[in-house]
Amino acid sequence: MRWFLIFSALILLSERRTAADDISVTGQEVKELQSFDRRVTEFMQKYEIPGGTAAVAKDGRLVYARGFGWADRKNKVPMQPDSLLRIASISKPFTAAAVMRLVEQGRAKLDEPILPYLKKFGADEEKNLDPRWRQITLEHLLRHTAGFDRNKSFDPMFIPQRPKPPLDQAGIIRIMLGKPLDFGPGTRYAYSNFGYCLLGRVIEAATGKSYENAVRELVLTPAGITRMKLGKTRLADRADGEVIYHMRDKDPKFPSVFPEVDGLVEEPYGQFYLEALDAHGGWIASSIDLARFATALDGRRRPPLLKPETLEKVESLSNPPIFTGNGKDRYYGLGWVIVSEPRRKYAFHDGLLAATRSLLIRSHDGVVMAILFNGQTSEEGSFYRELDRMLWKAAEEVEKWPPGDLFSQWK
Repeated sequence: MRWFLIFSALILLSERRTAADDISVTGQEVKELQSFDRRVTEFMQKYEIPGGTAAVAKDGRLVYARGFGWADRKNKVPMQPDSLLRIASISKPFTAAAVMRLVEQGRAKLDEPILPYLKKFGADEEKNLDPRWRQITLEHLLRHTAGFDRNKSFDPMFIPQRPKPPLDQAGIIRIMLGKPLDFGPGTRYAYSNFGYCLLGRVIEAATGKSYENAVRELVLTPAGITRMKLGKTRLADRADGEVIYHMRDKDPKFPSVFPEVDGLVEEPYGQFYLEALDAHGGWIASSIDLARFATALDGRRRPPLLKPETLEKVESLSNPPIFTGNGKDRYYGLGWVIVSEPRRKYAFHDGLLAATRSLLIRSHDGVVMAILFNGQTSEEGSFYRELDRMLWKAAEEVEKWPPGDLFSQWK
């Protein structure tokens, strides 16, 4: 019996290695960075992820861009390095960068109140307005200290709803203006999607343009990003080059947010209204786009998106840590989580939607790592911690960073 168990275990290990090795990989092979190929495929096999795309930059140069597995599993369409995927909450650093560009241009101030920007939504007419709304500033929204706590009340961006049409940002804001805050602005941290929804409206009011067009003008075009756009909920409306989002067979289905749709739908394609998530979770992009953004942000790739003093403010640690322990304190700056470790300091943001997992890391030693997945995982609480560790381990195994710059090969 003992030998049978050992033999069975060896067979299982062999099958796992074979499954990892069989994940197709597209894009230019980079000999010096094979650690990323190996570790990403092993990670995807462990979490049963159908497809992913990863990009790595060093000192402003793109040195790695690869696609893994399937962009469309059913039709056997391989993932490409420049495939477009939902980036979920990595949208927040883009929104924050747009706000900070407006601050640099004198069109907004971090310490100014948010309420004057909300007049078009009836802020001046709301009889049940919590007076603490008048204390909320742009910086409160950027740092998630504005008074909205989804764990205490609810997340209005994901309200089960079936009005016709589904609630957009304006409808959600009008509802929230009549609700009490969960805590006093500036008194503590609580992650808030709704807070970044409000920042999207600040951008629109300050520029006189749609949120998407304003961010394209303020952030995307200066960073050389041309294909990134806001995503759509329905499968039929997906963008050219966008992947399919894969749920597992056992995952539940839900009533659609579109009342005209009969029956149940898969979660990525109608359980929530992606169009309403714009400023906090609505963008689609490639991992290469994310690398362009991160390398332009601090000027390692010219021209810099933000001035050095602005970036210093973005990474300032005025809040208490949102996590502490094991010598790895985490703070929320202006649109980024800031990690302070004894041996390294870096900024990151992750993203989570149904069948979407994303992570963008920007370190102070010039390393940028971006990874996007298009599948519902065999979820574990340690997923993002392990993803973070996996990428850093791959980077630490690099003996010499390759020369050259792959950015010119991709739009």
